[in-house]
Amino acid sequence: MSIVVLQLPNVKSEREKRPRQCPHCKGEILQRWGGSQKRVRDHEVKQAQVYRYRCTSCRRTFRHYPEGIDRPQQSQRLRKLAALCWILGLSYRGVASVFAVFGVGIAAMTAWRDVQEQAELTRRKRIWQPVRVLGVDGAWVLGWGKKRGVMVAVDLGSGQPVAIGYVDEKDPQKVRRWLAPLVKRLGVSVLVTDDLASYRGMAEKLGLEHQVCQFHVRRWVGRALHELEESLPEEWQWVLAEVKNILAELAPEGSRHLFDLWKAVPERRTARDQALSPLDQLRYLLIRLSEHWESYRTFSWQEGVPWTNNGTEQVIGRMKMRSRTVRGYKCQPGMLASLFLAGSGSW
Repeated sequence: MSIVVLQLPNVKSEREKRPRQCPHCKGEILQRWGGSQKRVRDHEVKQAQVYRYRCTSCRRTFRHYPEGIDRPQQSQRLRKLAALCWILGLSYRGVASVFAVFGVGIAAMTAWRDVQEQAELTRRKRIWQPVRVLGVDGAWVLGWGKKRGVMVAVDLGSGQPVAIGYVDEKDPQKVRRWLAPLVKRLGVSVLVTDDLASYRGMAEKLGLEHQVCQFHVRRWVGRALHELEESLPEEWQWVLAEVKNILAELAPEGSRHLFDLWKAVPERRTARDQALSPLDQLRYLLIRLSEHWESYRTFSWQEGVPWTNNGTEQVIGRMKMRSRTVRGYKCQPGMLASLFLAGSGSW
């Protein structure tokens, strides 16, 4: 049985030590400049002693809060707990109702602000962290009234989301404009995507190694081979078995083997207004696999590159699940919070 350990911030009513330096100028000579009792919203601590200090160097004053307490009336523990309850599936009103049971009254809008605060802290923590292998995938998520096309970028080294773009995956120009500055800022060197043709061109223009998700490749190739098994002449059925073996092994010389098979299959030209014959479909399948072979096996020479894009799809799946529980996101900040909190699985 798995065990989940939640570590929430400690909350104290008094500060045990004086501040060591001024937060503004780093001066070390400080004068106590009064104090007051601060009301706190927390299930344990109701009041805290807060002192003000004055720096003799810059002559500015500042408050010195006890552990777990800062400028908001809610304690850090309560704000983090509100975000955690939302991640677990409660609505904002549900979070307020749970807290009311423990004698802490907050409004639904307060719970919304707590979730947004935690999401922004998580986003800032990850926004400048370097990412070597970036997984990118598109999705349709219910948001502010209708299905929205979005792009999600995930660090496949840590499995954590790093960005969301409100663009349709089928518009390559908009996707590239969103992806280019992201790749430059994060220092990405390998891009992992599904088998959509536009991603291949993006990777080339951005100077990135490209790994196509093996799950998608084997799915569409498997479907194509299954259809050809029913229509291809008997004397060419052996080619289908060869393609299956080559794809299963993913050997470096696979591109050359596929090209040799392509040359062995006779070309039968059909008019443009006619459907492709089974042999023409087989030739097209062979040459497509041969030309893009290196992008199917980038993981074999690039360390740390997964051979599927499952990490990105898992983040999208958690976002969609949260969307159903809240009956669709009402605004972009709500979707962003879902990405960095519910989508990450850990924070």
